[in-house]
Amino acid sequence: MAELHVELVAADRQVWSGEASLVVARTSSGDIGVMPGHQPLLGVLQSGPVTIRTTGEGGDGTVVAAVHGGFISFADNKLSLLAEIAELSDEIDVQRAERALERAKSDADAAAERRADVRLRAVAGTH
Repeated sequence: MAELHVELVAADRQVWSGEASLVVARTSSGDIGVMPGHQPLLGVLQSGPVTIRTTGEGGDGTVVAAVHGGFISFADNKLSLLAEIAELSDEIDVQRAERALERAKSDADAAAERRADVRLRAVAGTH
């Protein structure tokens, strides 16, 4: 099976690195799926869940992360997701995200509401 190498990097750390058969991310042009052999691309990431269908040593699986802004780049079967903020779904405190969502709604803070919603969608995508 063909694979692509994926690097998910946030401003402060490397979030995830490994082999995958498919990555789905939200860009300014809409959702995009990248598989091995995809045409080279460079795009702007929008806030949304990123889904990585993993391959390799650990077997087939899925990694989901909440990503907030950044860039996506693909060339030579290497995909880079350079995010302003990225959190793996298993790092997200669901109760804290739910409280943040309610607080953002009451404060009419659209950006905070979007961040909290993306976190909750990333966690929901893993169940």
